[in-house]
Amino acid sequence: MIALRALLVGAGLVAIWQAVIVAFDPPPFMLPGPERVFAALRDRPELWRVHAVTTLVESLLGLAIGALCGILMALAMSFVPPTRRLLLPVMVVSQAIPVFAIAPLLVLWFGFGLGSKIVMATIAIFFPVASAFYDGLIRTDRQLLDLAELYGARNDQKVRLLRIPSALPSLVTGVRLAAVYAPIGALFGEWVGASSGLGYAMLHANGRAQTDVVFAALILLAAMSVLIRATVDLLTRNATPWAPETA
Repeated sequence: MIALRALLVGAGLVAIWQAVIVAFDPPPFMLPGPERVFAALRDRPELWRVHAVTTLVESLLGLAIGALCGILMALAMSFVPPTRRLLLPVMVVSQAIPVFAIAPLLVLWFGFGLGSKIVMATIAIFFPVASAFYDGLIRTDRQLLDLAELYGARNDQKVRLLRIPSALPSLVTGVRLAAVYAPIGALFGEWVGASSGLGYAMLHANGRAQTDVVFAALILLAAMSVLIRATVDLLTRNATPWAPETA
């Protein structure tokens, strides 16, 4: 459903784009027409065979690692109070500093390959996952916890049978939100330093005034974000049958 809505919105944007070209006739180096951009996609297959694949791999690995780090951090903050006092300020500070600002350092530490881009995507992703899951864990129904204590449930049983299931809808929301950030984190890293990827292709095309290639890379990036979000939605649709979506 998300992919279909995105396709319809994209078609509408292309129609508006073409109308602007017809009405104002801007020079191609400022705003190329849709036919020029689609020709760039057709005539430069390395954009989607090499650069788009590189960015997709970085985004997916960053999403997986970032989600795992967010889940572990939320669990630690929820059930180990000293850890909460230590990790919560670190989590807030990590988001107060823009990823783009520390991108040069990450490239210096982790190199020009996949490593630095995955780290940047991970940093962009783990915060929404950790904050959403943590909020869900600490908002478990108090009456359920009291009932579990009345029946003599151990702490690990309350966590496994009550807290985590109650927090799963919040976790799903956090992962869905984070899914669209993954390509952005990878793109930032490619802008700072890379040997392939859509960000790398955009920088080189921009330096040569190849605006149609820049637009082609942007279209691929948007399609990638929609694809990742749609895949996450599909995988998490039935993750919480006890809390179904009603909208």
